[in-house]
Formats: sequence, C-alpha cells, structure tokens
Amino acid sequence: MEENQSGFYYGYVIVAAVFVIMMTIWGTFYTFGIFFESFINDFGWSRALTSGASSIRDLVFGLVCILTARLTDRFGPRIVVSLCGILLGIGYLLMSQVNTSWQLYIYYGGIVACGMSAYITMLSIVARWFERRRGMMTAIVFSGMGIGSMIAPPIAHRFIKTYGWRHSYILIAIIGFALIVLGAQFLKHSPGPETSSDTGCTKENHGPVSASSGLSLRKALTTMPFWLISMLYFFFLYSILSIAVHVFIHSTGLGISSAKAANILAIIGGLCVVGMNLAGSTADRIGNKRTLTISFLLMTISLIDLMFARHVWSLYLFAALFGLAYGGMQVIFSPLVADIFGLSSHGVILGAAAFVASIGAALGPFITGYIFDAMKSYDPAFLVCAIMAALGLILPQLLRPVHVEMPNIKNV
Repeated sequence: MEENQSGFYYGYVIVAAVFVIMMTIWGTFYTFGIFFESFINDFGWSRALTSGASSIRDLVFGLVCILTARLTDRFGPRIVVSLCGILLGIGYLLMSQVNTSWQLYIYYGGIVACGMSAYITMLSIVARWFERRRGMMTAIVFSGMGIGSMIAPPIAHRFIKTYGWRHSYILIAIIGFALIVLGAQFLKHSPGPETSSDTGCTKENHGPVSASSGLSLRKALTTMPFWLISMLYFFFLYSILSIAVHVFIHSTGLGISSAKAANILAIIGGLCVVGMNLAGSTADRIGNKRTLTISFLLMTISLIDLMFARHVWSLYLFAALFGLAYGGMQVIFSPLVADIFGLSSHGVILGAAAFVASIGAALGPFITGYIFDAMKSYDPAFLVCAIMAALGLILPQLLRPVHVEMPNIKNV
C-alpha cells in the first residue's frame, strides 16, 4: 500500500531510504582522498597514476548510470540498487588486497564505479514521487551525500591510523554493503495513479507528476538545453573531483597535519548539506537557473581563495564556501532536467548528461595530478577549476525551456 489509513504518503519513506543510500555511496566515495597518501607512500606511485583510478571510475560510473536507469525501468529499483550495494561491497573488499596499479584501476575504477551507479536511479525515483516539493525533497536526499562526505573522511582517517589502510577498506566494504542493500528494500519506482500526496490531496491536484509526459532521450539530445546542462555538469564535476582527490594531500604538503587536512573534507561535507537545503528551498522560489548561477559564483570565489590559502583558517574558509557551492549545484540538476524535459525519460536523460559530465570528473583528478607532477604546484590546476567555475556563471543564462507538455516548467 502506498498510503496507510491516516493518509501517510509513502514518498517520505522513499526519501528516507534514498537519504541513507546516498549517504553511504558518497561517504565511502570521499574516503579515496584519505587513502590517496597511503598508496603513494606504500607503492611509490605518482599522483597522476594514482589519480587515474579515480578518472577511470568516473568514466565507468557515467556509462553504467545510463544502463542502471534502463534496468530500473525494467526490473524496479529494489533489485537494481541491491545489486549495486553488493558490487560496492565487493569492490571495497578487493581494495584491501591491492598491490599493483592495474588492480587499483579494476577494483576501484571498475567494480566500485558500478556499485555507485545507483545514483541516477535515486534521483529519478524522488523526481517521480514529488512535483510541488521536488526541489526540497531532492535537497533532503542530497543532504545524505553531504553528511556522508562530512563524517566518512574523518572516520576513514581514524580507521587508517588504528587498523591500517587494508583493514580499513574491509570495514568500509561491510558498512557500505549493509546500508545500501537494507535501504534498497524500501524502494518503489513510482506511486500508483491514486496515491495521495504529502498535502493529503489527490495526485490530480498536487501529488506526483505523471511519468508519461516529456521528451525522449533521442529528442533531448537534439536540443541546446541538454548540451548546456551537460557542459555545466562537466564544469561542476571537473572541479569537485579535482578537489575531492587532491585537497587532502595538497594541505598536508603545506605543513597542515593530516587530522586538520581531513577536517577540510568534513567541512566541505557539512556546508554541502547547508548548501543543498538552501538551494532546494531557494530554487522552489526563484528558479533553478538563478540558484545555479549563485552556486557557481560561490565556487569561483572559493577556488580563487584556495590558490592563495596557506594557513588552516584560509583552507577552512575555502572549504566552507566550496561546500555551500557544491551543495547548491548538486541539488539543481535533477529538478532542472525534470522541468525542461519532463519525466518520461528523466532517468536516462539525466544519466546521459551525467555521462558527459563524467568525462570532466575523469579528466579533473588526472589533469590536476599531472600538473602537480610537472610543475610541483597545485595552483595552476586550481586556476583551471576557477576558470571553469567562472564560465558556469554564463551558461545558465542561455538556458531556455523546451516547449513540451509538462505539468511544471515555471522553475526553469
């Protein structure tokens, strides 16, 4: 039953389950930067070589997200997300046995990436269950990502100090597997036609939007808004992944202690939660395009600060601004795709845009590591990120709605 006798809306159970899954997927994801130094110290790998595993992961992730969205439409989210949880657990378990770079690339770049691919499915489910409060509900589930990125890096740092990096990956594997598979059991793809909404009104009034309206992926690929969104997503992930992989070792290279450097990632995660919720409510009032522009402005300022930051307080200031920007941008893309293209192919359209963006996610850490290896400084690499963020101030102004029959297009 979607609704109990008191009129409780099952969509809120969906949001809670997705929150836990997002927290787990992205919390474990942000631990890679903490393990980064262990790989370099134990195996003598270059930063570009080690970063390459992150790049492969992001390319595989982008591709598999499209497949996962298709499989969810056919088999439902419970089966697909459970399978992703199993793969994530296996991938991190194998990471505890890494001895060569090719193992790192296969285990982390391949298997872990496949386990993370439930991401697009999560966003699509929430978009299907909510229309009027879509921005806020998306912000809540993304808060799981922020909380995960806030608490997981310090925990991983403590694990490594206490148990060593190999045993730490075993613990992460067990936690990741258990939480994702458990959360998946509460998922349902979309509400029934008469499901009551969060306001107690029928679907016809304020409830979940029909999944039958909107553009197909093939038609969306021929529109300018798709490529503009994909480019904005590209800039976003290029910068986010560059920072996620390299800011910890950049900070320790400045003489900052490893514990304080891990706190930088925690601050980013904490302020990310704030940014997500602010952006979700703001987008529902002033629109996705304006909210996205504000977020790119904050990211530009934060990256300029990072280039000059040499003390803990200035790095923490960067982390706070960057976290707000990160959260703001992260929460916008799914509602923006739903508003512009409708819901009939929401998952695969968002997945296709995420695949284009995954190229940026793949290039970012590798190019940043290569620049450091060549120039012995991260500043030029951070400048590249700042330029991309500045370009992100322009592209949202070019977005225009695709004129298809959709229930809600006012927020674009």
